[in-house]
Amino acid sequence: MRCYAAFSCLLVSVILQIVTPNSHSQPWQCERPKSPSQMNSFLWTIKRAPPSYLFGTIHVPYTRVWDFIPENSKKAFQLSSNVFFELDLTDPYTIMALTSCQLLPRGESLQKLLPQELYRRLKSHLDYVKHMMPHWMTPDQRGKGLYADYLFNAIAGNWERKRPVWVMLMVNSLTEADIRSRGVPVLDLYLAQEAERLRKRTGAVERVEEQCHPLNGLNFSQVREASPWKRQGRE
Repeated sequence: MRCYAAFSCLLVSVILQIVTPNSHSQPWQCERPKSPSQMNSFLWTIKRAPPSYLFGTIHVPYTRVWDFIPENSKKAFQLSSNVFFELDLTDPYTIMALTSCQLLPRGESLQKLLPQELYRRLKSHLDYVKHMMPHWMTPDQRGKGLYADYLFNAIAGNWERKRPVWVMLMVNSLTEADIRSRGVPVLDLYLAQEAERLRKRTGAVERVEEQCHPLNGLNFSQVREASPWKRQGRE
């Protein structure tokens, strides 16, 4: 990261939300602190003139956490002329590259790769999600033209061509709570959109390949150990 001497700079990092099987039924929420002094801002200051900042975010809809972000973090964002993110989620190339890197090599499919019973359980679960999705969606989502079939295909379309690690992450996001919050940007995307709206200079500190290659390097045994497929299945 390079910050210019004439401007304050904010580097937005990411704290991953780890989803366990028991966390699927209820939306994740922060516990409201009793006083402002108890609020952990996840903001670090780099003492220079002018100062720079490092802020930790989380991949959840920003509406779940925005009220819990202390004013010092919001002020640092407002004061910074340069804002650098993990990835540039407003760049269409980033989204295209992320989608492409999730796919198995040409000619391979998940059905060929997974044990038959595991594949059956996965397909059964996705059929259940597709059936339930119309019941999970909110009137507000429908009012904005977001419909269940479109949303399911946007999230899970072409799932049989994805690598196991990306299918695991996809399944973790196909919960009722997550579906009901679709259409609301996650915190880092919201900050990126705000930075653009406020005409701040933005950038990314990582390339898509630097995110994808470590995950794609996990072998099947490692993915299965981390997966809820191993421990539960919907018949």
